[in-house]
Amino acid sequence: WRSGARFGPRGVREASTLFSFGHAGAYDHEDDATYLGEDVRMIDMGDADIIHTDTESSHANIEYGVRKALDASALPVTIGGDHSINIPCVSAFEDHCETNGPIHILQIDAHLDFVDERHGVRNGHGNPMRRAAEKPYITGLTQVGIRNVSSTAKEGYEDARKMGSDIISVRQMRDLGAQGVIDRIPAKARVYVTLDIDGFCPSIAPGTGTPSHGGFLYYEVLEMLQAVAKRHEIVGIDLVEVAPDYDHTGGTAILAAQILLNFLGFVFHERSQQKR
Repeated sequence: WRSGARFGPRGVREASTLFSFGHAGAYDHEDDATYLGEDVRMIDMGDADIIHTDTESSHANIEYGVRKALDASALPVTIGGDHSINIPCVSAFEDHCETNGPIHILQIDAHLDFVDERHGVRNGHGNPMRRAAEKPYITGLTQVGIRNVSSTAKEGYEDARKMGSDIISVRQMRDLGAQGVIDRIPAKARVYVTLDIDGFCPSIAPGTGTPSHGGFLYYEVLEMLQAVAKRHEIVGIDLVEVAPDYDHTGGTAILAAQILLNFLGFVFHERSQQKR
């Protein structure tokens, strides 16, 4: 609807400097834990080469980068860009899953993104969850935050459920609680998390192309991410649809950086705990 998500990666990178306190990690007094300490090493691989008007080539370049991260035994974290970037990110796991097993997708989003084809487009930002569900190494999807007037027609919802989707609205999530949502993901699943910034309420995240009122607040998403990191192996992450030009306060990009850094803190803290 509104262009500008291509400036998201730059905006989130810049916003992340707010949290650049050095290499000693960040202490959380509620959890009594220090996150992202010296044992965690992060590398910025730079931008994938995006060829404007050429989605196929752009996606191929994104997939190449994610495959390289997986080949290096790193956790790939991809910042979009629109939600179509999830398509090459998930495609990059094909060989990885042959060796390590299938994956489940946790999607936090206002929209189902399960359109098969619209106006001849099959690999746009309305299609990624449909394309993921078609892959044999994706065992199912948990789609949380889906609400109100959606980009997907009724038939798309029916198809999603037939293809293994568990669809949960914001109000249903609040009834279940964060842990209740994560408990619905099959036990011992390897989980890929895709986070669309419009899953949040536009009152705190207005900087996006397709805002949808009634979304999540910060701690609702944070608690789901902490719960999934505790219970499951996180194999990949993408965060998409930040469009900084629609939020001159910079708050949306800061939110994106903060949620990513906290999530990464949870993931690597759990990994270190399991090694003890």
